[in-house]
Amino acid sequence: MASSPQPLPDFDCLVFIGRFQPPHLGHLAVIHEALKRARQVIVLVGSAWQARSLRNPWRFEERQSMLRSCFDEEDNQRLAIEPLLDALYNNDVWVRDVQRKVRDIAIPSHGKLPRIGLIGASRGQSSYYLSLFPQWESVSVPLVEGISASRIRERLFRSSSSANDYLSTGAAHDLPPSVHETLHAFEASEPWQRLLEEQHLLNQYRQAWADAPYPPIFVTVNAVVVQSGHVLLVKRTAAPGKGLLTLPGGFINPHERLLDACLRELRERVRLKVPEPVLKGSLRGQRLFDEPHRSWRGRTLAEAFYFALRPEQHLPQLKPTKGGDHARWVALADLEPETLFEDHFFIIQNFLGLPADFSGA
Repeated sequence: MASSPQPLPDFDCLVFIGRFQPPHLGHLAVIHEALKRARQVIVLVGSAWQARSLRNPWRFEERQSMLRSCFDEEDNQRLAIEPLLDALYNNDVWVRDVQRKVRDIAIPSHGKLPRIGLIGASRGQSSYYLSLFPQWESVSVPLVEGISASRIRERLFRSSSSANDYLSTGAAHDLPPSVHETLHAFEASEPWQRLLEEQHLLNQYRQAWADAPYPPIFVTVNAVVVQSGHVLLVKRTAAPGKGLLTLPGGFINPHERLLDACLRELRERVRLKVPEPVLKGSLRGQRLFDEPHRSWRGRTLAEAFYFALRPEQHLPQLKPTKGGDHARWVALADLEPETLFEDHFFIIQNFLGLPADFSGA
């Protein structure tokens, strides 16, 4: 007896956006539902091209590999898994990037424009998110209760013993078997050891503020100093973010105005050989950067000042400081998000309009 024909999919393409740090069974439930309801599924993996951190432990290629390991060859042929760079302080840039990727990947249906939908778990598919893509339909999948990527990361990086306990006893309830195996292997890696060290420092930091009557909110300043196609950056010599580049800056003193704090940091820590009146005359903008997860320390607000120095044949000298971080001039063309600490690439991007997509890099 002939089998009944399979029902036609509701959509030509369904789009699922997430960070997948790491991919878990809740993510898989959404993708499996998308594969049932669409001919093609586009998975956009956020926080791509960013330095490893406790919030972003795995690079895009690692997350892509983990996701693909959860599906057979037939399903993988219908899955497009692409990187997506965050644009923390410009929703329009991020929306444009999503639109372009979907436009370039989505396969037309019989010569017609594809029917596209945005799919996600009930709690994650917020009305705000949907308002950014009114041209696409919405598909909501029931949330898999009890699974949280942030809780998984917390158990993995709290300590070596915590990670061992979790991977031997509790991970099967959260993770697909292939992802479980990948995380087991990741335990032996050098990046995992560095993240454990950063978690230890973070625990110490939190302990120091444990008796505060309210959760602390820190205020810092940063300087975006640009001259002749170069930006002034500092290479960190200690954790967190050891080896990464950062904008000059630091905490403000109790009786200091923000601009004065920024100029002090340039004078004392970077030893920038530019007179203060020249710096003040070169100030072209400032902005508060307040993304809640921007700093490893916790809630930290950063006021950044943009100084555009007059082009010169020679860049201003930087006097080395003993035992401190190392300042240098970096060509704008050489900036890559994964080499910068915390959200500093996005701060520079805000003032200079750097590219939002590095897929061709």
